[in-house]
Amino acid sequence: MPILLPVNIKTASISGGPNKRVIYPQVIGMQNQETEKSINHTIVNQTQELIDQQVGNMPTTVEEMLGLYEIKNNQRNVLSLSLSNYTYHYHAAHGMTYIKSLTFDLEKAKSSELKDLFKPGSDYIQRLSTLIKEQIVDRKIQLITDFTVIKPDQDYYIADKSLVIYFQLYEITPYVFGFPIFPISIYDIQEIIDEKGPLGRMAVNM
Repeated sequence: MPILLPVNIKTASISGGPNKRVIYPQVIGMQNQETEKSINHTIVNQTQELIDQQVGNMPTTVEEMLGLYEIKNNQRNVLSLSLSNYTYHYHAAHGMTYIKSLTFDLEKAKSSELKDLFKPGSDYIQRLSTLIKEQIVDRKIQLITDFTVIKPDQDYYIADKSLVIYFQLYEITPYVFGFPIFPISIYDIQEIIDEKGPLGRMAVNM
């Protein structure tokens, strides 16, 4: 099996003056320039969407904005990352943070939605929702509304041999709880994983 090296990442930034800075990743040095351009375009668009979401949510002046990123997985031709944006508006009770993530299947040169990780026709929504319900009980997570099922395009990222499902602030828990994060071992869902997709690649022992 060929050695699948990580892709090279550089940090780019947008600065809007004092207390307003957003950094985001850009892929560099890929052999396929079209794939590299497409990935970077997707990252820039998502970064801008987070900025627009923050600015458009409130009529008041933005006092502070900080955008950060984390590389969650960069191996086996799977690049998974998260983009966060914290913004504080003038006279707001507190700042607000949003997180969005992107996962790229470099082997197929495309971004992967949650459904792309599983075999066609598999009931991944119900399976993941059941595992999340179990964690809510086991971890005694306080909810603001009953949790039933995840969305078909629920926020997620891949971190080594885990699929991590997460929710936004206020989505299912109180603000003080932070971001509800549910790591799910790929071996707990192995029978519904698309073996040729990103999770299938992570499950293979190399």
